[in-house]
Amino acid sequence: MKITKTISFLVRFATIGLAVAFVFLYFFPTALNKNGHNSPVVEFKESNPSAILARTRPSSYADAVALAAPAVVNISTRTVVTEQARPSSRAPLLRHFFGNNPGIPKQRFETSLGSGVIVSAQGYILTNNHVIQGADKIEVALHDGRTVSAKLVGSDPESDIAVLKIALNKLPVITLGQSDKMRVGDVVLAIGDPFGVGQTVTSGIVSATGRNHLGINTFENYIQTDAAINPGNSGGALINANGELIGINTAIYSQSGGSQGIGFAIPVRLAKDVMTQLIQHGHVVRGWLGVAIQDIDAQLAKSFGLKSQNGALISQIVRNGPADKADLQPGDVIIAINNKAVADVQNTLSRISKIKPGEEVDVTLIRKGKQIHKKATVAERPT
Repeated sequence: MKITKTISFLVRFATIGLAVAFVFLYFFPTALNKNGHNSPVVEFKESNPSAILARTRPSSYADAVALAAPAVVNISTRTVVTEQARPSSRAPLLRHFFGNNPGIPKQRFETSLGSGVIVSAQGYILTNNHVIQGADKIEVALHDGRTVSAKLVGSDPESDIAVLKIALNKLPVITLGQSDKMRVGDVVLAIGDPFGVGQTVTSGIVSATGRNHLGINTFENYIQTDAAINPGNSGGALINANGELIGINTAIYSQSGGSQGIGFAIPVRLAKDVMTQLIQHGHVVRGWLGVAIQDIDAQLAKSFGLKSQNGALISQIVRNGPADKADLQPGDVIIAINNKAVADVQNTLSRISKIKPGEEVDVTLIRKGKQIHKKATVAERPT
């Protein structure tokens, strides 16, 4: 009987011990490894099925296209080219009558196609300057089949933006999005009329933002996308997944002339600002210092004794310009505008251009290894 009680006590003790061990290991599964030593805890970020479902790409962007496409137009231009005809050197009789004077001028027509976006019920259309540059006649074809002649309100070659106006009622108008909030990886759609085949939609993502140093225009701040952009798409719409305009398709990087997955669009924020000034003033008002500047490479930084390659080197000064009057000199390195550091030429030009003509600006320079400050009164940038 005594032995039975002893066995019963041991069984209960072992059961309690196992229970305690189970609870301990349940809450502290990595407290001991097989050798009895502490082991590192590896934490993983596990997937959340509901979150994945919320981020799943929609099966169609038809609703976004339906909102935006009616406001995207086809633009055709006609340019009259006059050529001076000369008698052939192989025709002595003609040379006898005409001598060395030019012959009768000949005229021919050059046509081109592009795209545009209706951004106002008043009939204003955003497009690229290079789409309408030099055109004698501009025709706009709407998505609903209507065609109308367009008037050029103004153009800005330095940003490659042009504004047209048409006189029609019940115009479809695109909604402007927030280009500053677009992130790399966001879905975008390009709408335009490539090669004149008719309105076409291509899809892709934002590949990069703030692209510059491309040598396309003076002022560059492009959205890069892999949505196919081909000749004829210029001036068309780059929209987000909600059908809102976030850019004006402008250029492609291509060795073949066709899309290779690297396209560039002017952010709608910049395009809107340029459009507003073209409507109000007929041109874009920008600040100007009257200097020619260049980027600083490693060799220049070393030769000027600079600690970094940030800034812009002044290579030339316009006589009697704002910089000349403020005693800026060739060889000076601009490192800050109004006490805000500048990174390179594009950054410096952009900063100066946003200052209103007539305002005074503080220019921080490096001259002969020393930092100095100069005050200059900004003038209006010549068109």
